[in-house]
Amino acid sequence: MAESLTKIKLIDPLILSLLENIRGYRSMLKDLNSIKVDPKLSLIISNEEGKELYIENEFHKARGFRKLHIELAEFSKNLKILHCVFFPDPKFDIPIFGMDLVMINKLVSAAIVDLSPSSDSQNLEYEESLYDIDRSIFSNIREIPKWGDIFSKNVFFASLKNDQEKEVFCKIVDNYLSNLVSISQRTNPDNDNLIIKNRMDCQKYYCTQQMKNDKTSLVLLKYFDKEWVDDYIKKILFDF
Repeated sequence: MAESLTKIKLIDPLILSLLENIRGYRSMLKDLNSIKVDPKLSLIISNEEGKELYIENEFHKARGFRKLHIELAEFSKNLKILHCVFFPDPKFDIPIFGMDLVMINKLVSAAIVDLSPSSDSQNLEYEESLYDIDRSIFSNIREIPKWGDIFSKNVFFASLKNDQEKEVFCKIVDNYLSNLVSISQRTNPDNDNLIIKNRMDCQKYYCTQQMKNDKTSLVLLKYFDKEWVDDYIKKILFDF
């Protein structure tokens, strides 16, 4: 599927770099397998003039993760989005990896990455290593929206103004992914039903809060009806 997109359109170098890095770390996870979904949802294409659309979804699972989702999208030839969420298996004490990049023409209006807590009592020993990269070069750090209480104190959210900022953002994403894989490799499953239920509830809350971001639905509603958009958001992007 990845090759098909490369042949059809020229991916922006920043998006391609992030995509290859995410896939590379994903390949390091144990027992990696693809998840079968409706083909109509894994690859969505429209060539209608003025409403050109390309959405490509990749779904996998692995030891410690119930769903590894990468979405690559382009709308009307100018809006490009890379969206990624790695949802942990609630039996494992692993944070939720989330990353989004929104590019309008060549301008990155939003770049966000986080290892979000997936329980009320998560082991956060990894947090210190997330400070290894200097973030002071970024000129436009963005404010976390009101629904963003799901994010950790280490969430990074900014607009990227130049090549240096893009390069450092890639390093930050690399750092978060490296920590995620390391955590998954040393974490064993729990059998405590109360702990597992708490993690399930936290993931439900994470998804519920993400669905309050109306920017996602506003973009999709320009191309699809409301029923389709609601279904896509609840079953593809933020299912629980």
